[in-house]
Amino acid sequence: MLSYREAWPPTLFFACVVPAEEGGETPFADSARVYGRLPATTRDRYERHGVMYVRNFGHGVDLSWQEAFQTEDRDRVDAYCRAHGTLTEWLGGERLRTRHVVQASTVSRTTGRRVWFNQAHLFHVSSLPAGVQEALREDFAEDELPRNAFHGDGSPLRPDDLAEIRAAYAAEEIAFPWQAGDVAVIDNEQFAHGRRPFTGARSTLVAMA
Repeated sequence: MLSYREAWPPTLFFACVVPAEEGGETPFADSARVYGRLPATTRDRYERHGVMYVRNFGHGVDLSWQEAFQTEDRDRVDAYCRAHGTLTEWLGGERLRTRHVVQASTVSRTTGRRVWFNQAHLFHVSSLPAGVQEALREDFAEDELPRNAFHGDGSPLRPDDLAEIRAAYAAEEIAFPWQAGDVAVIDNEQFAHGRRPFTGARSTLVAMA
């Protein structure tokens, strides 16, 4: 999907080589229908300022900035982030904070319909299991969490809005068990996708165009 970036591929291709023994489905959801399920007040709160994705590197949790950006050169990191509209803040030691504000919705180039196009509900700390949330909040302030999402003006996301968004995706979800040889082609703006947990070997290839 890559809706947390300033540019994204319009089409995605999936091919199942080895289906999982159990689980591993790739759920899809019509993003225009998700948009339509959300109250206008919720949409307005997100669309007014966009969504800010915040990442903190170098705290010993999640990736280091060297792993994430595949370089040891801080100047290269700064240059890359400037080119992609991302703010960098070096916090001492190996700590780096990035902030990136992008759209909450967009208009599908294929259908002309307004679609819900962001990953705030996934980046926000509330998407994690309760025990993990509790442990992270004990160790980190809100703006120091490894990954989190805010409104584009920096204000916090409302729990009730996030619950509505997750419920809208759940209501529109379409999922099927993969079989070897299956191929799926989707309009990346029109359809969101995910991946369910699985057991056993699994090989599903993805290409972007």
